[in-house]
Amino acid sequence: MKNYDILVIGGGIVGTATAMQILRQKPQLKLLLIEEENSLAPHQTGNNSGVIHSGLYYKPGSLKAQNCVKGRTLMYQFCEENGIQHERCGKLVLAADENERKKLDELESRGKANGLTQLKRIPKDEIKDYEPYASGIEALFVGETGIVNYTEVTEAFGKKIKELGGEILLNTKFLGLKKESNRMVVETTNGEFAVSYLVNCGGLYSDKIAKICGISPEVQIIPFRGEYYEIKEEKKYLVKNLIYPVPDPRFPFLGVHFTRMINGGVEAGPNAVLAFKRKGYLKTDFSLTEMSDYFFSRGFWIMAQKYYRMGFDEFRRSFSKKLFTEALQKLVPEIQKDDIKPSGSGVRAQALDRNGNLLDDFCLIEAERMTHVLNAPSPAATASISIGEIIAEKIIYNFN
Repeated sequence: MKNYDILVIGGGIVGTATAMQILRQKPQLKLLLIEEENSLAPHQTGNNSGVIHSGLYYKPGSLKAQNCVKGRTLMYQFCEENGIQHERCGKLVLAADENERKKLDELESRGKANGLTQLKRIPKDEIKDYEPYASGIEALFVGETGIVNYTEVTEAFGKKIKELGGEILLNTKFLGLKKESNRMVVETTNGEFAVSYLVNCGGLYSDKIAKICGISPEVQIIPFRGEYYEIKEEKKYLVKNLIYPVPDPRFPFLGVHFTRMINGGVEAGPNAVLAFKRKGYLKTDFSLTEMSDYFFSRGFWIMAQKYYRMGFDEFRRSFSKKLFTEALQKLVPEIQKDDIKPSGSGVRAQALDRNGNLLDDFCLIEAERMTHVLNAPSPAATASISIGEIIAEKIIYNFN
């Protein structure tokens, strides 16, 4: 049985960033990262829209705000230093009516409180200078926003882990944990490993892993599928960079939007549909066992009572290209149903508490010789280096 000081579960961007930062701070530690799939960044990281977020939306002082702002700077720096293609292109947030114009005021105030310096209000007659085919009564331009391929970033993190002496095992699923007096034994599909400290960055299964480790997480992961369309080649001119609506503050989702990808494509989406399987990337994906986890929980039904109208609308849009197109036309009126084609989808691991609240901030739980990351939603990819740094500091302090 191999012995390690620290074992990290999860090869997404948060898990790899955490492992990298641990070894940066204390390279003499013997570290192993395990990932159950055959590559790094297989789920949330590899299926998002690739936006480097600015820190515009988040409540000042929250973990999201602090880590996004710091993490954005670190992400740009990391990409520069490691030759990863990226672009600081900025984005436009459009207000469609007077109510949304007032929300632009709130967004601008939040952005300034979070230290953003490249915010600019755009009157109606100047919107087309930024996005020639966009429509709104006013807009907010956010210059700090950018685009990147987060799979490439995660692979670069993995390379750094190995350069610093860490190990990565793919096709290795966490199965169980046995606690002994001075160590823990981690059971996996690739054998057992003796470890002194465990870090759970299991994403979609982080709550399950915590329970197996004897932790009562107080939250459960609810999977929400985000479905994307891609603008056809001949219509890509309709979108220059990134076009977003004013988000609904009741939900931790940003609404359907347009994103120019670093590879040159343009995505439209995502929506936010309840998935019937934790890895439910297709509409037909279904797991009775996993559905039972949340269908028989009190928190789920409290949430369902509060948000069933929105949920029903999202399901309708999921099965109707016409309705999806109508949502896009609020931002770019010229876009037509035949201008878009189905693209990929991603599944967001959204934490829900027992009172039916969708957690909006990052959630970390520390226990004896363990740290569990139980909610790391967007902007976790942007903030990953900063999040990893904070987790690493806690772990090394506890480890010592």
